[in-house]
Amino acid sequence: MILSQTYEIIRKKIGSKLDGITVTDIRVGLFLTAIRLSDGSTGTSATFSTGHPLCSKESRDYGPMSPSKIKGTRVKDIMESTNESGIIASLKMSALNALSSELIQAGNYTVIEDSDPLSFVDLGHDKTITIVGAFQSYIRKISATGNKLYVLEMNKDTLSNEHKKLFVPSTEYKKVLPASDVVIITGQTLVNGTIDELLSEISDGTQVIVTGPSSGILPDILFENGVSVIGSVRITNPDILFDIVSEGGTGYHLFEHCARKISILKQDAEKPE
Repeated sequence: MILSQTYEIIRKKIGSKLDGITVTDIRVGLFLTAIRLSDGSTGTSATFSTGHPLCSKESRDYGPMSPSKIKGTRVKDIMESTNESGIIASLKMSALNALSSELIQAGNYTVIEDSDPLSFVDLGHDKTITIVGAFQSYIRKISATGNKLYVLEMNKDTLSNEHKKLFVPSTEYKKVLPASDVVIITGQTLVNGTIDELLSEISDGTQVIVTGPSSGILPDILFENGVSVIGSVRITNPDILFDIVSEGGTGYHLFEHCARKISILKQDAEKPE
């Protein structure tokens, strides 16, 4: 699994220091989750909902990570929790992004500041492009290029009426992904655990991009699994980040007020001229 393998790399890099890193602040908003750790790092994630009310005790009791108990919890305990609730998945993802942030800055990675990952896609030729997730801005830009475009989504209503013709049910990913020249995947697939299946269906030679506020993990394992560009965020003002998340903000609001876009490139990825 991509996330567990990534965590294992991080655990080895940080070593025994990981035992002392705790959660100092946490926000779980309607769309985003944000976490701040005792080493000063921050991380974000899409808030993952299972779509079911938290009615049973098993669903609403997260044990040591239940509400009012999360602050002060060791990040190691969050990462190694076996609880499968959507909230814990969001906490794990935001924590993994926080742990990754300093390692990415200090590591030997090609990081392009203030760049959108779509700028690394050559849209000037006849291609088949699949977007996993309803990235509205990407749908508008790519549909205007004349390339064949599919949008894999669970809910057709997340697309505008103009773009509903591009909709492909997410269950049909095995039909669409192998035939694609370019695949752009939402980082939310990291949170809901579907990214491994998606990547396994993509053909060799396909350009694969993973992007979104959840995508700031150490890129090594994603690169090993065919991803060539990762679109992520660099948080510039953590205090505003927590306000935005608490007020129901989205990734758009992060870039407006407290974050910068970054692209992390695999060594053989090149920007089109």
